[in-house]
Amino acid sequence: MYLIRGVDGCSGGWVVISQDLDSGAISWRLCSKADELARAKPAPRIIALDIPIGLPERGPRACDLEARQLLGRGRASSVFPAPIRPVLDANCYDRACQIRFRIEGKKMSRQAWNILPKIRDVDQLLRRDSELAARVREIHPEICFYTMAGGRPMQHNKKTLSGHEERRKLLEPWFGEWVQAVLAERDRGKIAEDDVLDAFAALWTAGRIAAGTAAAIPSAPPRDAFGLRMQIVA
Repeated sequence: MYLIRGVDGCSGGWVVISQDLDSGAISWRLCSKADELARAKPAPRIIALDIPIGLPERGPRACDLEARQLLGRGRASSVFPAPIRPVLDANCYDRACQIRFRIEGKKMSRQAWNILPKIRDVDQLLRRDSELAARVREIHPEICFYTMAGGRPMQHNKKTLSGHEERRKLLEPWFGEWVQAVLAERDRGKIAEDDVLDAFAALWTAGRIAAGTAAAIPSAPPRDAFGLRMQIVA
């Protein structure tokens, strides 16, 4: 069994979509905590995860800047700067803003703050398990869809009906009826439609990593203070 996984955060935790590359079989589940990704058996060879991995002490990551440049003005805002590592110690938004302002002269965005608990959970998990860190790769769904579309940014916001349709049409040639099946089965109170589509985009990239055809930005990634790659793959 050659198992790969695509994972995206959602209000209920994490949407996890798995595929056995030997049989093509797909399954999915909802995980409440990041450490469930490590405990899941059988262990996947590759986990493509939509969350910043590898955090700078200050300043932007090169991968975020390059991703924004690729997407252009229309979709660049979907890639927000990863938080700097010192803000992981903050216990409230005001404190996070104080920490970042002291280091960089800027406050922290609400968008980054809202996913900080997930970033912290993944960071702690990968820092204590180097074997897992070697199997987990950071993706950004909009870069995945950009690559899937042959180097064309998506035209519509992923939260809109047009955005859902645009992305679903790209995924269905790869995953067929599974996309619609997971959308129908999900708990709508915990998993939004775009969370499912983003998790499938992550799974698509996991397949490309397994095949050795994935693109990576930057190609030679810098590492953070704990040796974690600061790189986005697609």
